[in-house]
Amino acid sequence: MRTSRSFLSALFRDGYGKLAHLFAAILLWQWFDSLDDYWWDETYAIVHGILIAGVIIEWLVPAPRWLRLPLHIIVMLYLNIRYSDFHWQPMPGAADGLEAWRDWFSYVFGQLDPFIWISAPVLALFLFAGAFTRTRLQVTIFVGACMLSLAVLDSFTPIYLWDEIAWSIFVGLAWFVAEHYSRFKQKHPESWRHILEYPLTFIVSVVFVLGIVMASGLFVPNIQPILKDPYTVWMEAKGKTVPSFVGEKLEARMPVERNQDTRSGYSREDGELGGGFEFDYSEVMTVTTTKRSYWRGETKNFYTGSGWEESSAENNERAVSGLTMGEQLPSQLDGLKVETEEITQTITMIREDWYPVLFGAATIRSIRSIDGEEGGIPYSLAWFSQSGELRWPRSDRTPYPDTYSLVSEVPVLDEEKLQKAGPVRNLNLLSEYTQLPQIPARVQELAHEITADAENDYDRVRLLESYLKSNFQYTNTPDTSLRTSADFVDAFLFEVQEGYCDYYSTALAVMTRSLGIPARWVKGYSPGTMPVEFYSGIPEYAQEFNPSGSGTYTVRNADAHSWVEVYFEGYGWVPFEPTAGFTYPYSLPADAPETEEVAQPEETEPAAPADAETEGGGIPLVWSMTGLALVLGCAAFFGRHKAAAMLYQFRVRSLSGNQLIVYEMERFLRYCRKHGLDRSDNETLRESFARWSRERSSLAGELEEILALFERAKYSAVESSREEAERAAVRMRAAREHVG
Repeated sequence: MRTSRSFLSALFRDGYGKLAHLFAAILLWQWFDSLDDYWWDETYAIVHGILIAGVIIEWLVPAPRWLRLPLHIIVMLYLNIRYSDFHWQPMPGAADGLEAWRDWFSYVFGQLDPFIWISAPVLALFLFAGAFTRTRLQVTIFVGACMLSLAVLDSFTPIYLWDEIAWSIFVGLAWFVAEHYSRFKQKHPESWRHILEYPLTFIVSVVFVLGIVMASGLFVPNIQPILKDPYTVWMEAKGKTVPSFVGEKLEARMPVERNQDTRSGYSREDGELGGGFEFDYSEVMTVTTTKRSYWRGETKNFYTGSGWEESSAENNERAVSGLTMGEQLPSQLDGLKVETEEITQTITMIREDWYPVLFGAATIRSIRSIDGEEGGIPYSLAWFSQSGELRWPRSDRTPYPDTYSLVSEVPVLDEEKLQKAGPVRNLNLLSEYTQLPQIPARVQELAHEITADAENDYDRVRLLESYLKSNFQYTNTPDTSLRTSADFVDAFLFEVQEGYCDYYSTALAVMTRSLGIPARWVKGYSPGTMPVEFYSGIPEYAQEFNPSGSGTYTVRNADAHSWVEVYFEGYGWVPFEPTAGFTYPYSLPADAPETEEVAQPEETEPAAPADAETEGGGIPLVWSMTGLALVLGCAAFFGRHKAAAMLYQFRVRSLSGNQLIVYEMERFLRYCRKHGLDRSDNETLRESFARWSRERSSLAGELEEILALFERAKYSAVESSREEAERAAVRMRAAREHVG
C-alpha cells in the first residue's frame, strides 16, 4: 500500500512541469506543421512521435530527469529506424581493421540522415522548453518566439497560418494561467488548498475566460488593420506593397500533396502516387553497355492502396557486405536452369546527387570497378539478393561514385518454358509478393475478365500487360479531378483512365497479385538515348546494323521509369512493361523470332436496353428530338478525346514504325509554326532545331532527343518497331505541350 501511494505521489508531483511539457509539445507541433510543403511524411511521423512519446514519458514515468532522458533517446532512435530506409548491416570482424569498422558505423548511422539531424534538435528543444521555461519571463520568450516566427511565415509566404497562430495564442494563455497558479501555490499554500476544495468552479472559470478570448478571435469579422508594423508603413509610404517572397497569398489554405513531383526524375517517395509532373531533360548519367537494357534501381513490395512502401521482409532482408572486385554475387538465379546473357555496363554520373543504389541491368552479378583504378569498394556497400539491389551507403565519407562498372546476368526470355511453369512452391515468397489491402472488387473482376481465356500464368500476365497498353492514354498530366475512389489502381482503371508509368505499373502489379501470381514494383531508368554522330552527313548507326543496342546512352531525368517483375517457378523474376509507348529490351534466344505481345481479348459492347413504352400516349416528337440532341451533344462533348484518339489510330493504322515517327515529326513542325517557331526555306531541320534551342533554351533537351528519333527513322536502315514508334510519338506530343 505504501509503495502504491509513493508511486501515485511521484506521478502527480510537479504538476506545472508536466503541463509545461504538454504546452511546449503543442506549440512545437503547430510550428513544425507550418513547414507543410517542405518536409517528407517520414519526417512528420518522427517529429510527431517524439512529441507524443515525450509527453507520455514526462507524465507517466515517475523517475528523475537523468533517467527519463535515455527513454527519450531510445524512442527517438526507434522512430528514426522505423521511418527511414534503415537496414541492419552485419558488423565486421575483429580482423577487418579499423577502416572496416569506420565504414560500418558510417553506413549504419548514415542511413538515418537527414532524419536524425532534425529529430535530435526537436527532442532537445522539447526537453529544454519543458524543463527551463518556469518563470513568466521564460514562458513569454518561448511563446513569443513561436508566435513571431509564425507571424513572419504568415506575412511573407503564400499560405495562411491562422490556425497555428490561434492555437499558439490559446496555449500561451493557458501556460500563463498555469504559471500564475504555480507561483500562487508556492507563495500562498493555504489559499491554494482552499481553492482545491472547489476544483470544478476553479477549472470552469479558467476554461470560460480562455474560451471567450478564443471565440472573439475566431468569429469576429475580417477588417483592415488599424495599426501596421513599421516595415509595412514604410513600404506603403513609398507607394509599394509588402512583397510575398514565395508567391501570391492563397484565399484559403488548401491541402497540398507533399510528395507530388513537379519535375520528372528518380523519386524517393513512392507512398503517395499520382498527380502530374513536367518533363525534365537534364542529364543524369551516361551508360556504356554491351546491350541495351533498363537500368534497375529499387523494388517496393507493400501496396497500401495509395502507393508502395518497403515491406517488413525487405526491411529485415539479410545483406552481403565486405564485397570485393570481381566477386560473384549470390542471386536467385543460382540453382535455376535458365539460359542467361552477360551484359557489361559502365555508368558515368553527370548529376552530383546521392542515390540509394547502384544502377544496372538485372541481375547484377559482379563489380568490375568503382571510380576507376583509384577507387575501392566501401565495406558497407551491401548486396541484397532477394530484392536484387546493390545499396550504396549514405555517408559523407562515402560519396556516390563518379563512375562504376558492373557485370549483369540477364535471363534469356524462353516463353515456352514460362508457359509451362508450375505454381510457386515457396509459401513465404508467395505470401510476400501477393499482398494486397482491401481493394475494390471490380479491380479483381476486371483482371479475371481479361485473363479468362488464358491457360497459364505467363499468358495471363501478358494479357493484362496488353490490356493496359491498349486501353489507356499516356500523359504526364492526368486529370485527377475525375478521381473519387480511395484506391489508386481502382481510380486509374475506372475513373482517370490516363497517366504515366507509375499508373500503368502499379495497376499491372495489383491485378497480377489479385490473380494469386507473385509480382513486385520496380523503379529505375529506361535505356536513354544514343547521340547521333555524322560521317559525311550519314548517321553512324546507318552504316552498320546494331541489333544488341550496344553503345553509350545518355540517361536523363525524363527517363526515370517504373515497371513490374513477376515470379515464375523454376525461372525467377521476369520483367513486364505495361506502359503505353514503352518496350522492354528482352534478351532473346539466338534462333527465336522477335516476340509479339499476346493478343488482347476483344471487348464486347454492353447490350442497349430495350425501348420502354411510356404511359399516356408517349412523349411529343419535339421533346424527343430535343432530348436526343442533348444526349448526342453530351456524348460528343465527353467522348471527344476518345473520338480524336480513334481518328488518329485510323489515320496511322497502315504506317510502319519509321513512317509513324516521320508523320509525328510533321505534326510537331506544324504545331511549332503555329506557335512562333518558323523555319526558313533554305534551313535544314537540324539548323532549325539548333536555332530554336538558342531562342528557347528550356526546349533544348527535348528538341535534341526528338531530332535523334526522327533522323534514326528517316535515314537509318534500322526499322523501328511499332512500340518504339509509339514511344517516340509520346515524346513528341510531350514536347508540343512545352512549345505552346
